[in-house]
Amino acid sequence: MDSAGFESATKPHAVCIPIPAQSHISAMLKLAKLLHHKGFHISFVNNEFNHRRLARARGLEFTNGMLSDFQFLTIPDGLPPSDEDAVQDVPMLCGSAKNYMVGPFGDLVLSLGSNPSVPPVTCIVSDGFMTFTTSPVASKFGLPLIHLFTIPGCALMAGKQLRALGENGLAPLTDESQLMNGYGNTPIDWIPGMKNMRLRDMPHFFRISGSDDALLNFMADTCHKTNDATATIVHTFEALEPDVLHALSSMIPRIYVVGPLHLMINRITREKSFASKHIECNLLEEHDECLHWLDSKEPKSVIYLNFGSIASMTHQQLVEFAMGLANSNQCFLWVLRQDSVNGDATILPEEFVEKTREKGFLSGWCPQEKVLDHPSIGGFLTHCGWNSTIESLSAGVPMLCWPCFGDQPTNCKYICDDWGVGLEMDGNVKRDEVERLVRELMEGEVGKKMRRRAMEWKKMAEEATGEKGSSSMNLDKLLDEVLSK
Repeated sequence: MDSAGFESATKPHAVCIPIPAQSHISAMLKLAKLLHHKGFHISFVNNEFNHRRLARARGLEFTNGMLSDFQFLTIPDGLPPSDEDAVQDVPMLCGSAKNYMVGPFGDLVLSLGSNPSVPPVTCIVSDGFMTFTTSPVASKFGLPLIHLFTIPGCALMAGKQLRALGENGLAPLTDESQLMNGYGNTPIDWIPGMKNMRLRDMPHFFRISGSDDALLNFMADTCHKTNDATATIVHTFEALEPDVLHALSSMIPRIYVVGPLHLMINRITREKSFASKHIECNLLEEHDECLHWLDSKEPKSVIYLNFGSIASMTHQQLVEFAMGLANSNQCFLWVLRQDSVNGDATILPEEFVEKTREKGFLSGWCPQEKVLDHPSIGGFLTHCGWNSTIESLSAGVPMLCWPCFGDQPTNCKYICDDWGVGLEMDGNVKRDEVERLVRELMEGEVGKKMRRRAMEWKKMAEEATGEKGSSSMNLDKLLDEVLSK
């Protein structure tokens, strides 16, 4: 056997599978690229729906595969066809992950095992929220199962308490407006490693009325299946949330804190040749014209608005954001998806367009890491999704927080109270409050203080991902203790 064939035959082979949502795909891809850089053959598994979206956004070369040892594969999700440019229904996706995809995924792993052109599968790297699909397959084939939680430690710990909220008579709510009065401030004081938590800071899922709700049960059950994994990766860094990570380490065997993943990718890109550098997984086509516009702006003078790949708003909320932004008289870069508004076209008021013609830039999906790192960006109005949050912290950019869904209320609490880099915005959205908070963030003393604190977190994130930093060492430790076997 020639050396190339011998090398191929002996490579470890990781099958990586995210839950079918943009932020989870992005984080899993970064981990897959790190493993590929460490010598792994990668099989990256998307559902067929998202694979088609990726092919449209990235071009035909994506589907054909650019590297012989980094392949993209697909499984069906069993869901009915839906709008090709919109996000699939989240509760239905969770149901598919729990009840349908295990069969197709098992067939895929079996087929890889009988394929002589790829190395034998040595482990499954699964999104923590795909464990209903991956745990039975890992067990059937005797493979190590690595969970990647693409949320912070605080959100994972809070998710583990969703059942306890019900047991203590605090959930589910009959009406979400209950949280707007003092009830939302009910202290939740029993969570290990988490201080000053209120009911309104818990993950969104408890707010759904009806104890048999599929999404609430899926999230609660998933957070309790952490022991199914051989090892668990949490996408954060140790200095950011030491208390809750310490508490989690006593609950979850073999937990490894690895992040921010994009900084780890950036470091190896700079240091040496990086074969998978150009492999990306954006479901929406990226527009980078905004970067040229940012080049023309003063340092720290632009506020960036992006509510992620799933969060949406009412038309009235869109109008209030727009007019508050216009009245603040600040420069802005605003990313608006076609489906940003619930069941309606994303149409901005003419008054806003006229008033901001010289101040603003409206963009489609953009390269967010590059935007946040741009010297012109001085603040980020965000839905507090974890990818956006950890990228903002890594760039030293303070935040205005408008949490919508999932782990976002918990992330928001930590951004504002524990990390000191954010201001929370009322969920109802009023233009006067938008104007006031945007001015405070961009020009006020509170904004300056938060910007200094954000720069401290940026330095700590860079230290964690340095060659001898905690996250880099934890990844090596994982490879040595789990994946090398």
